[in-house]
Amino acid sequence: MKQFCLLTTMVLALAAATGVAQQGSSSGPYRVLRTAKVGGVGGFAYVYADSAGRRLYIARNNPAPRMTVFNLDTLEPISEFPITGNAAHGADVDPKSHHGFGSSKPVVMWDTTTMMPINTIDVEGNPDGIVFEPMTARVYVFSHVAPFATVINAAEGTVAGTIDLGGMPEQAVSDNKGHLYVDIEDKANVAVVDVKKLAVTAHYDLEGKGGTCAGLAFDAKNRILFAACRNPQNMVVLNADDGKVLATLPIGMGTDGAVFNPATMEAFSSQGDGTLTIVKENSPTSFVVEQSLQTKVSGKTLTLDPKTNHIFVIAADYGPPPPPPPPGAAPEGRGGRGGGRGQMVQDSFSILEIGK
Repeated sequence: MKQFCLLTTMVLALAAATGVAQQGSSSGPYRVLRTAKVGGVGGFAYVYADSAGRRLYIARNNPAPRMTVFNLDTLEPISEFPITGNAAHGADVDPKSHHGFGSSKPVVMWDTTTMMPINTIDVEGNPDGIVFEPMTARVYVFSHVAPFATVINAAEGTVAGTIDLGGMPEQAVSDNKGHLYVDIEDKANVAVVDVKKLAVTAHYDLEGKGGTCAGLAFDAKNRILFAACRNPQNMVVLNADDGKVLATLPIGMGTDGAVFNPATMEAFSSQGDGTLTIVKENSPTSFVVEQSLQTKVSGKTLTLDPKTNHIFVIAADYGPPPPPPPPGAAPEGRGGRGGGRGQMVQDSFSILEIGK
């Protein structure tokens, strides 16, 4: 979730000059079906749809870290509970044990039936991304500093081990056959993890076609990876078995998430410039940008509800960036003078539901 301040500054400058961040194509099958302005104070990072439990999880921060929970069908709030320790970024759920996990420090664990915290798990590093791996029923908590991955047994809430991924991880996907694939943001590659051995077995280089990759999606049937990258702004399509680059397609600015829908054979990348790029897989060797949909500036993370085939994006409105400090003065840091972006507009936080 890095580089948000710089990204927001560029997006606001572009919006001021053109009236929009990047005008999405009006043609195409997808549209914003609903925008729920749920409000609330504090920053946000990832969004996670528990399709089986019909819950939508969003961690919020400042003035106090907390997990907010919404009804996935109505988008009405149903629960909120505090998070001990530092800010939480994301959430994931083990559907069998009915345990949820938040990527905070310590990691928070809760009962998805009662929505009550039941444990905290001490971890090192700075937790950011998170993913549940179904074959081993373990949760991977990612950090941009060592240890890059902490692996937790979902049923017991105990640490199974850590993994050196060789760089800063972002999004990850499982093939449910013994492999986990992880974007390595600062190395322009995808790490392949043996989930039984808890070891990296390969790194797939993106060959300069994509860098600072923050989104990763997976077509399990055809074993194809979709790496959504910020620099260059491309979706790099890879063979999951050997890392061969199959295609490179343009996306918007500031991606921080990607998903694949096997029901429609489409990959989605959400961008902070307020666009959602939709890539159609016509065959295992043919890919095309189907649509660039205008969403909302700052809407850079997303999740998929496979029951409805709907995409959910979270975003908020921000004021103009503060003026730069006078010559010789030290910046006041993130959110202050020279911090790179304005303040979030009160109660502007929104959930966008996207579908056909």
